[in-house]
Amino acid sequence: MIDDLSFLIEKLEKEIEKLEIFSEIEEIGEIIRVGDGVVWISGLRNAFVSEVLTIEEKNIFLLVLNLEEGLIGAVAFNDFEKIQKGDLVKRTKNIIQVPVGEEIIGRVIDPLGRPLDDLSPINSNNYLPLERKAPSVFEREPVDLPLHTGIKIIDALIPIGRGQRELILGDRQTGKTSIALDVILNQKNDPYRTPICIYVAIGQKMSKIRRIYEILKKEGALDYTIIVATTPEDSPILLYLAPYAGCSIGEYFRDKGEDALVIYDDLTKHAWAWREISLLLKRPVGREAYPGDIFYIHSRLLERAAKLKNGGSLTALPICETQLGDVSAYIPTNLISITDGQIYLATDLFKANFRPAINIGLSVSRVGSKAQTKIMKKVAGKLKLDLAQFRELEEFAKLSAELPEEIAKKLKRGKILMEILRQENFKPLTFDKISILIYAANNGFFDDFEIGEIKEIEVKLLEYLELEKKEILTEIINQKDLTEEIESKLKESLFYFFENYKK
Repeated sequence: MIDDLSFLIEKLEKEIEKLEIFSEIEEIGEIIRVGDGVVWISGLRNAFVSEVLTIEEKNIFLLVLNLEEGLIGAVAFNDFEKIQKGDLVKRTKNIIQVPVGEEIIGRVIDPLGRPLDDLSPINSNNYLPLERKAPSVFEREPVDLPLHTGIKIIDALIPIGRGQRELILGDRQTGKTSIALDVILNQKNDPYRTPICIYVAIGQKMSKIRRIYEILKKEGALDYTIIVATTPEDSPILLYLAPYAGCSIGEYFRDKGEDALVIYDDLTKHAWAWREISLLLKRPVGREAYPGDIFYIHSRLLERAAKLKNGGSLTALPICETQLGDVSAYIPTNLISITDGQIYLATDLFKANFRPAINIGLSVSRVGSKAQTKIMKKVAGKLKLDLAQFRELEEFAKLSAELPEEIAKKLKRGKILMEILRQENFKPLTFDKISILIYAANNGFFDDFEIGEIKEIEVKLLEYLELEKKEILTEIINQKDLTEEIESKLKESLFYFFENYKK
């Protein structure tokens, strides 16, 4: 009996010697205060901003936002109502990340990468942090490749380049989201290469997100589009993180040498969400109760858009809502100063049934004609000046009963150009067709017709070119220039069409 016991002890000692024991220190904090969506934690000295914390027993995750002496301010991603004073919190030592890659193309996800479209779970091996440094000056290249929007007034007068940041701003219900959707729909027709499009819905109604999803699906645009969605029912932290998640997804494709386009709809709601979080975290307030870093949260987001030397690009189209057309308000002026231009939609133009309701005088692209094809530069070079002169003549005409023939002709030409620039939603045009329409208007082909006939003639002309003169469109797309040979063929075709149309 004693021998058996000695044998067992000896065996156990040998097994114990084989064991490798690793000492691991875990940092654990305690919740000392809970309220209004914010959790205050003590005991986590080494935690860093944007680190994810966890309450393991309740499977709740928190995000660190405030670092104070002996105290951490964090917000919960889920089940906030279950958090209680005295709960133990552990560090994960991981910064907040989002899944990226081809697996999420065509999907609707939240800012944490969780699927919202009732399809299969997302199994991505690639993750990127939501907060990343913007590319340095040495990594960037000048913006010189066009991002065709398919919207006549934008491609001709306010061109957008790949890697640019162009702000879309205007009052509620003036067509800001419609412009963004048109841009996405037109990318499948781009002669360069189709960028991956990321539409970020910040605090949008679920009915609106569904409608956008259905439009993109119907038009075949989901093959290259990702939707990052948050609704008003979501916590402010998800609304705040949404644009950073969309930007990181776009950067994944940009860093691979591809093109990406990200639309933030809209950054006004994003600013509201950050203001709410900051007030709950007891941060000092500034103008309009916004925290002092409100400019920085948008600049560090938009500075990440760039055209890189590896050939990739990330274009940003932030959307901003104005109140009663006030572009000098706090958030709009911040965004105007960060971006490379703005497209301003005016309520009076929208009510006057001019769509898209873009105010040409207040809209600008700081990249300008550098991001235009040669043919567009040639046909639209004088267009902005012509339209400015038309507006002045229009004001002058109100004061005069009879107008000289020359002024009457200029007024009619201006009205024709404005009619040509009108466009219905979700009907983007390729740059070759836009160039031909502006060329025809500039060269007086529409002058003999009434303004009410212009839209019908435009449709018939495009049909004629598509069916009878496809080779001209193909040459323009391939050469992207108005050579003497192409111009000669185009003039001949236009003369033939307009002579027969009158008959």
